[in-house]
Amino acid sequence: MYKLYCRTSQLMFRVVAPILPWRKPELLEGVGSLSRLPKLIADKDIHRVLIVTDQGITSTGLMDSLLAGLQTAGVDCIVYDKTIPNPTIENIEEALQLYHQSRCQGIIAFGGGSPLDCAKGLGARVARPDKSIPQMKGQLKVRKKLPPLFAVPTTAGTGSEATVAAVISNSETQEKYAINDFSLIPHHAVLDPLLTLNLPPAITAATGMDALTHAIESYIGKSSTAETRDCSRKAVKLVFENLPEAYQNGQNISARDNMQKAAYLAGVAFTRAYVGYVHAIAHTLGGFYSFPHGQANAIILPYVLEYYGDRIHKELAELAEAAGIASEGLSIKENAFRFIEEIKKLNKTLSIPDKIPCIADCDIPTMVERAFQEANPLYPVPKILDKNDLFQLYHLIKA
Repeated sequence: MYKLYCRTSQLMFRVVAPILPWRKPELLEGVGSLSRLPKLIADKDIHRVLIVTDQGITSTGLMDSLLAGLQTAGVDCIVYDKTIPNPTIENIEEALQLYHQSRCQGIIAFGGGSPLDCAKGLGARVARPDKSIPQMKGQLKVRKKLPPLFAVPTTAGTGSEATVAAVISNSETQEKYAINDFSLIPHHAVLDPLLTLNLPPAITAATGMDALTHAIESYIGKSSTAETRDCSRKAVKLVFENLPEAYQNGQNISARDNMQKAAYLAGVAFTRAYVGYVHAIAHTLGGFYSFPHGQANAIILPYVLEYYGDRIHKELAELAEAAGIASEGLSIKENAFRFIEEIKKLNKTLSIPDKIPCIADCDIPTMVERAFQEANPLYPVPKILDKNDLFQLYHLIKA
């Protein structure tokens, strides 16, 4: 009966999805595209913005050209750089206080997934001062227009510049959960590969595998559309063709550019078609141990794909073809297995381990419960797992 309830809920969403207010950010793309952002902001009669970032960004001077450009354009900027990995409610409340004190009119999210999520959470709080972050947890709890939000990703993986989601951590309860609302999609996004040139190889690897996970989970789920499947196939192809090169030769502009495109396309796909148990499990690891989200996804992904079994062989064989690794002489099942094995090989090339060492047995029951509650009934997964299934998966990924 519970599985029927989940499938009924997912069917209802698929029925109404075509009439929902989906939109995409307006893009500034290509080498040097960041330089066009200050004029865009000034042309919108915005005179003061809050930049949400982290201390790693400010310490490297990656924002210096943006700050100079804003000054030239006559736009005052205030910087909040205390965002931590897996941004917290405290981060958002600090940024909110600074936003109001400085009488800002817009928000620039500058950095990886954490600053982008923090900025989205800030926007939600500006739009809904009557609601706390926990009160907006889940689906469509914002429902108000955010201040102008400009997303400048400096990694190629999260796709947050295209999505309805902001993933926030509650440091008191060790929960990590998403706020999902159409209003959280940034109004503008800058995809400038120059911003990713100096990413350390480990971050390049983890964020790239995050993008791959988004593309795969959205493709194999039951809420995919013709558009999301097309985006997923393109993203998978771009990741397999460019991530090893971006990892090994970070100064390759073409590889960096293609990985940004892959991350964006995967973001477009999963914001409409959703993700699955890989993300549900990864979020618990981030909440309990601050384990890097992209790396968690990379490790968990092949285990979950194998656990689904023949439910997804056709879809994985199609993705193998998109990635250029399928063989006409193999069956659908054999090409599906080949695709999973190539993911494992890719992880190995990227020096990503195949197990997670920090999982404590005593934490698993709580993590199982939280992963189960996150995934069901929302995620349109190819196969609905029960708590015993999740328990087994945690033990499979545990070192």
